[in-house]
Amino acid sequence: MIYISQDGTGDFRTITEALASLPKDSSAQQTFYIRKGIYRERVSVTVPYVAFIGEDAENTVISGSLHASMKMEDGSKRGTFRTYTCLVDTHDFTAKNITFENCAGKGTDAGQALALYADGDRLLFENCRFLGGQDTLFTGPLPPKEVEPGGFTGPKQFAPRINGRHFYKGCYLEGDIDFIFGSATAYFENCTFFSKYTGREISSYVTAASTPKDQEYGYVMKDCRFESNCPPENAYLGRPWREYAKTVLINCYMGSHICKEGWHDWGKESAHTSAFYGEYKSFGPGAAMEKRPDWVRRLTESDLPLYEKEAVLGGTDNWRP
Repeated sequence: MIYISQDGTGDFRTITEALASLPKDSSAQQTFYIRKGIYRERVSVTVPYVAFIGEDAENTVISGSLHASMKMEDGSKRGTFRTYTCLVDTHDFTAKNITFENCAGKGTDAGQALALYADGDRLLFENCRFLGGQDTLFTGPLPPKEVEPGGFTGPKQFAPRINGRHFYKGCYLEGDIDFIFGSATAYFENCTFFSKYTGREISSYVTAASTPKDQEYGYVMKDCRFESNCPPENAYLGRPWREYAKTVLINCYMGSHICKEGWHDWGKESAHTSAFYGEYKSFGPGAAMEKRPDWVRRLTESDLPLYEKEAVLGGTDNWRP
């Protein structure tokens, strides 16, 4: 166990110093116990088998404030993928009782601002909080191609696109525009998704999956809650960042802030047949399935085995987070 404490009573004062002390080729589990504090540092995890264990989820915070419209030294804009507070670029990473925060401001003002850029396989987040505005959590990898030149400028721009599996258990995630987005296979269990009001006609899109065409799973959200400080019908459950987006909701509560259609096609009519949006036993004021468009799937009990955690995350190595 490696102890990190800002008051000097641990092995290191910063997370960055502790990570720098690890051997690059180690296959041994390394556990960081991070004491309460606001760690205003930009953290990059590139060594596998690392675990962050926070003393307290609300008071153990990794915080940053970079946002997409900021200028770089060469005069160019920082762009989306260089705004992260924390980058996880490895496999077999665990975080428990940690807050990942980007406090740049709401998306309508600051633009994209990642709290966490998570790109790897067998990533586990339990009792964590993800706080931000637009693009709070990026579940990598990037899609194969960018729409606009330079749109993917950042740490994984030219890296191979490898599907990773992520598990989020008992987490709290907040933001406004597309605040959970990306191409990973990600399973969310007993999580809360909080849409923040921006003052606009539509304040929030919770998800913006970019699931690759031949990937079996995108996002699965089971026993979760969609909550908000938005007025009625001011947010959508999701929209397709890429046309083969997949998002499935099972036994989820939806507040009145969710628009009656539930899902938005982002002006991509082809997504009506290529994307997969499905719900099973949604409940709450925003969950009236009879008001959903016909391209949203009404799942039945017979579909549920396909979306069990073991089926979604098991893979060829039988991962059991």
